Parts: sequence; C-alpha cells; structure tokens
Amino acid sequence: MQKNQHVARWVAEVTTLCTPAGVVWCDGSEDERQRLTAEAVRTGVLITLNQDKLPGCYLHRSHPSDVARTEHLTFVCPENKDDAGPNNNWMPPAEAKTKVGQLFNGAMKGRTLYVVPFLMGPPGSPFSKVGVEITDSIYVVLNMRIMTRMGAVALDHLGESDDFTRCLHSLGDLSPDRRFVLHFPQSNEIWSIGSGYGGNALLGKKCLALRIASVLGRDQGWLAEHMLIVGITTPEGKKHYVTGAFPSACGKTNLAMLVPPATMHGWKIETVGDDIAWLRPGTDGRLRDEDHRQQHHLHERGAAPRWYRLVGRSRRSARSRHAGLAGAPLEARRRREGGAPELALHGAGVAVPDHLAGVGEAAGRSHLGHSVRRPPPAPRAAGVRSAVLAARDIFGRDAVV
Repeated sequence: MQKNQHVARWVAEVTTLCTPAGVVWCDGSEDERQRLTAEAVRTGVLITLNQDKLPGCYLHRSHPSDVARTEHLTFVCPENKDDAGPNNNWMPPAEAKTKVGQLFNGAMKGRTLYVVPFLMGPPGSPFSKVGVEITDSIYVVLNMRIMTRMGAVALDHLGESDDFTRCLHSLGDLSPDRRFVLHFPQSNEIWSIGSGYGGNALLGKKCLALRIASVLGRDQGWLAEHMLIVGITTPEGKKHYVTGAFPSACGKTNLAMLVPPATMHGWKIETVGDDIAWLRPGTDGRLRDEDHRQQHHLHERGAAPRWYRLVGRSRRSARSRHAGLAGAPLEARRRREGGAPELALHGAGVAVPDHLAGVGEAAGRSHLGHSVRRPPPAPRAAGVRSAVLAARDIFGRDAVV
C-alpha cells in the first residue's frame, strides 16, 4: 500500500506526541477485518453473537460514562466566533489546541495507533473527500471499514495530494472531565479525545460529513445538510427522490427506512441516506446527491424501542450479516409467564450497561435524558418480527439475569 508523504509526516508527528506502543496502517482488506475482529473479541471489545442466527455480527458496549454524543463538549474553532454559527459552541483555535493538545501527550501509551485512511464518496469522483483518522480504538477501525471506503482505496484516490481531513482520536482515559470534540475548519482538522462512542469517535460521521463539510461546501459551492434522502417508486415505475431536513432524534431514520405495507401494492422505497446529504446543483438547476457513505451506521441514540418495530425489517435486512450492533442495549428481562429470560434488542439506542438497564424506567427516561422504557406488548404487524429475541438466539445460550 503506497503511503502519501503528507499523511506519513502527520502520522510521525502524532506518534511522537501520543507515544503508542506500535503503529498499524490499515489497508481495508478482508484479512485485516478478520484479524482485528478476532483481536477485539479476545480483548473483550466485541462480544460474539449467535453466529447461526446473526452470522458475522458482534455487540460492542461503550463505557458506562460514555453513552451519548457530548454536544456541550463539542466545539467549532474558527478564528472568528461568528463563523462557528449560531448553534455551535466556539473556542478560539489557539486556545483549543493548547488546552486539548496536552491531553494527547502520551495518551496512547501502551496501545496501538491505527492509521485509517477513508474515502467519503465513490473512488475517482471529483466530489469525493478523503480523511485519515488516527485512533487507538479497534472499534473505530472496524466501524470505519463498515461506514466508509477504507484503506488502500482512499490513499489511491488521494495520490500525492495534501487535500485530506486530519482526524485525530484517542480514547484517553474516558473521563468526562477530559472529553472534547474539536473542529478546525480553516486547517481541515478534527480532534476528539475521551470518548469511544459513535459520533464522538467515528470522525467521518457528524464531524466531517456535516460540520467540516458544511464549511467545505460553503467555500466550494455545494451543501452538506442534516437531511434524509429516499427514493420512492410508484406502481407505474416512476421514481422520485425526496429529501427532508430534520434535527436529531425526531424521526429521520424512521422515515428513511420505512417499508411500504402490503396494502400498498407496487410501491417501493429505497433508502439513499438517513442522516446527512451532500447536495450539488446540476447543470439543469436540479439538486444532485452523491452518497458519501459506504453503509449506514447502526449506532444512534434516541430512537427508542418503537423504532425497531416500525422500521426493523428494513434495518435488519441491512445488518443481517457482518454488522456491529454498537451501542444497542441488550435489556435482560424474564417473560411474564416465567421461564427462560429474554433479551430485548433495541435496534438503536443508548448503550445502557447491565447495572443501569432499569434506571429511570418509572419516568421512561435514563439519566442522560434518553428513553429506556421497555415497549408495551403490541400486536405484530404482518411480516415483521418482534423486537424481543430469545437470549439463546443472540448468544447461543440462555442469559443469566
């Protein structure tokens, strides 16, 4: 795998700062995926699920103190405060690099530093963007491989250019007191430390695809928007694309992943994107989208158990093989009739550790403000499996409650 000299120089600088035990350049190969997955299982980062029922699928649980995006610790750091936008936290870039830079000093001691080149968009497209994430989290490596075109394909697209987003991530000590997510739009950099959770750690997601990309789009004449895109085909075969802008936790994924009921014969819905859209005006004046993600990430907060019942069929078909159920809480409970325990698999949600599974249930809210209420019994829709899976279907054995 050919190494870009600008990437190699930056990796050397970060290695000196973070002092890891070793450095691994990720090539995105299947052999690499298998090797890293085996290591993650051996070290407890991943839990192997029932391979007969869910082949290639694993569960990852983040730390109990690290179960949501940390918006109050997320900053956009341009020189001018007004350029950060009215809805973002701002920190002057020099102050941010001084304050947070010292947290990276020795942060990877005893760990492996992974170099993860990734491509947002199809190879060869002039609209695709390259990022390189340096991380000490094997979970991040495996998920970036799912979400993006990762490895040699990204470096091949980059060539000898210096036009890539530098994404620096470390788990640090996972202390909320030393947790920051910083964006430097003028230098095209992202720094994140102290979290291994979803969008805090997978820096191609909200950080690059929305926050940094919104600045790139403004400067280059395109849009990076918090929008879903669906393709809807009528029974007559006419296809329309619909996009919609919604804030977090209000139903974008629910809408994007809908499956037409059996009564709507001939209608088809295709999920183009469920979260972020990169839109460009075409020569005919119409907006065009280029899907910048390889696949949809299966790790989001706030969707609640009903999400799984409404759109579970579509999402389950997308993750029936080789998926990481990251942050999906496995909530142990016993059947009301008694007998073997069951596990309610919330298709997406807060990573609730075992000892907090019932916290806030009376009020229907967790200590983080996200719903953890168990879904009430409801009639099953035709063709849709229940969200409750027997423990032996998940782990191949009964759970201990």
